[in-house]
Amino acid sequence: MRLKIALSFVALLLLITAWFVFAWHWSYSEGERAGWVQKLSRKGWVCKTWEGEQALVSLPGTSSVEKFYFTVHDEATAQAINKVMGRRVNLHYEEKVGLPGSCFGETRYFVTGVTLVEEISLSPGVTVPVPPASAPSSANQ
Repeated sequence: MRLKIALSFVALLLLITAWFVFAWHWSYSEGERAGWVQKLSRKGWVCKTWEGEQALVSLPGTSSVEKFYFTVHDEATAQAINKVMGRRVNLHYEEKVGLPGSCFGETRYFVTGVTLVEEISLSPGVTVPVPPASAPSSANQ
């Protein structure tokens, strides 16, 4: 009887572990979002994850701003996002479904890469180049 209970418990643990592995390595969708990263912070009581938000603007000059909330697990990706904070970027993400709890992150969207956008598209065929960042000026010269 005890052997049967122990084997049932081990089988249950194996099923739960298999579910975690499957849910972590399988993505429901993937894509890119363009906009300005306006927040990135490391959050959590026990499980620390990078959580951020990106402001998406469908048309320049419009007042409706949608926010894209995302999670970053890779430290190198989080540092790359911090370097381009406040500039227009494309965030490559994977949407994960079925991850239980908040130890994996607060959102379903896990950013895996960031690309700086050098020009802003106003309409098809019309772009505005983004000026390069100016070098810090020295007031003591």
